[in-house]
Amino acid sequence: MAAPAAGHRAAAVLAVPLAAGAAVSVALGVYGGLHPPTGVAVNVAGFSGAQSVKAWLATIVVLLALAQLLTALALYGRLGGAAPAWVAPVHRWSGRLAFLVSIPVAMHCLYALGFQSFDARVLLHSLLGCFCYGVFVAKMLVLRKDGAPGWALPVVGGLVFTALVGLWLSASLWFFTRFGLIF
Repeated sequence: MAAPAAGHRAAAVLAVPLAAGAAVSVALGVYGGLHPPTGVAVNVAGFSGAQSVKAWLATIVVLLALAQLLTALALYGRLGGAAPAWVAPVHRWSGRLAFLVSIPVAMHCLYALGFQSFDARVLLHSLLGCFCYGVFVAKMLVLRKDGAPGWALPVVGGLVFTALVGLWLSASLWFFTRFGLIF
């Protein structure tokens, strides 16, 4: 009898973070679909174009997400032994930096390109982008949620990581294989 009660309690605790994440995902998709793409994007001096900026910034985000994964594994004791004191600050700061570096990439995608579906790769990328920020919101809310089940944070964190890797594969890797590692 205790297991169903615990399951209901976990569902209640996770309802708001998951609903907020779903709302963000849907809102981004709707905005991206309704907003006419401008073609104007964030550009950085020294890069050949907006797509190059996006590909390289997304690569930085994925590398920071990899740091997040490794430090999370260390914090959960999955790399053997206790994590050194520096691991928690590295985990927090790599996450903050990943989020900040992802913003110009997301702005480029949403504002300049919009939600598109002209082929399977682009549709997957659009869906993953909306999902990524939605699950990120859920992760941030679960992080501070008292009473959240122990499995919730690693699961939503893993979903953020998986979405980021999928985004990188469907855009940056595609760009690099088409045009090379140009700046």
